[in-house]
Amino acid sequence: MILILTNLKEDGNAEAVAAKLRERGAEHAVFDYSQYPSQAEISVSYQAGGAARHVLHTPEGAINLDDVTTAWLRRPSAVKAHAEIENGPTHKFVEGECRTFLRDLWDSLRWFWVPAAPAVVDRTQLKAAQLRLAGELGFELPPTLITNHAEDLLEFYREHNGSIVSKLAGIGFSFTLGQTFCRYTERVSKRDLGYARAIRFCPMIFQAYVPKRVELRITVVGQRVFAAEIHSQHTHHTRHDWRRYDLDATPHFTHELPPEVEQRCIRLLQKMGLSYGAIDMILTPDGRYVFIEINPSGQYMWIEQITGLPITDAICDLLISGKTTEAIPSEPLAVASPSSL
Repeated sequence: MILILTNLKEDGNAEAVAAKLRERGAEHAVFDYSQYPSQAEISVSYQAGGAARHVLHTPEGAINLDDVTTAWLRRPSAVKAHAEIENGPTHKFVEGECRTFLRDLWDSLRWFWVPAAPAVVDRTQLKAAQLRLAGELGFELPPTLITNHAEDLLEFYREHNGSIVSKLAGIGFSFTLGQTFCRYTERVSKRDLGYARAIRFCPMIFQAYVPKRVELRITVVGQRVFAAEIHSQHTHHTRHDWRRYDLDATPHFTHELPPEVEQRCIRLLQKMGLSYGAIDMILTPDGRYVFIEINPSGQYMWIEQITGLPITDAICDLLISGKTTEAIPSEPLAVASPSSL
């Protein structure tokens, strides 16, 4: 059995995969954390000899978690305590207990996880660790500074002749701050420097601006690599961050990666313990591939719909097989010079 952990009503990617799984006759179930504990119950029991039983009761019926072979950790909502609990601190305490128990339960079950077990996914989203590992594997990186020290920011700005961008240091991109809040990658202006001391309140990432021929979204599923070009420079709206989505004015095409870069992408996921990941890179006007970041739960459906890349089928293959089937390259990782790319 395959267990998909997500809010299916708000997750078109998972909805497409679930439909494919039904077509293939693959047994699967969907569970969203928001159902627990207000609409779902979990029972875990242990016998004196160590035998264990794990059962999830949902409005759709009981799921024997011991029958699950593969779990897809997509984008589950937050746990939601019973509405009957009206006391605020008690409500918060119960939700904290539920989150802790779910994490404990998932870590105790020996499933094949896509992209990885929750603790691994949390770790792989950390930006400083991503950049360090990518650099060790031979990816070119943008010169980067992560700081809350104003003087270091000013020096970095001068070092790169004022051509730098800023982005969040944490894993949040869209979150609630009284209302839905998104923070995109932005150029740092001279006016911004007038508020440089404000970064003492919270660290930020600053990077030298990398000129773009195109941006690349590289979706790795197991050992299969699907690369797409995002021609973000065709419209001012997406010039600095393609996540501002102007799809009608932003051409997308499939892209053939150099073998060295493709191999490096596969090795990155292997080192991070992931079976799925969405890598963002920049292809510069002079042909260099520059690593930006990897998202272990990155969206892919819009890429598939525009380019025809069979990513949904690849995810279904991975979930059904319950393992990364193709061999990971055993030869030493090739390090290509910029001229060979």
